[in-house]
Amino acid sequence: MTSVEQRKMAQRLKHVMTKMNSDERQSFEMILKRDHDDEELDSLTMAKLKQLHVKFFPKNSKQALEDKWKKLTGEE
Repeated sequence: MTSVEQRKMAQRLKHVMTKMNSDERQSFEMILKRDHDDEELDSLTMAKLKQLHVKFFPKNSKQALEDKWKKLTGEE
């Protein structure tokens, strides 16, 4: 992962910090400090950043989105 992708993930996660529990917030704050200092993240920290991103921004499949839309609009 490039530093640009790393920075984008961190910036996006900043908006959901209030939803994080204390352990996740503490880990994320350390990631932010390292990102602010333009340090490269090690593999464990990068894995934690990816894990947080997947948790708070899950990638939905097209079928799942269509099912949710049908449920919302009352179509069957």
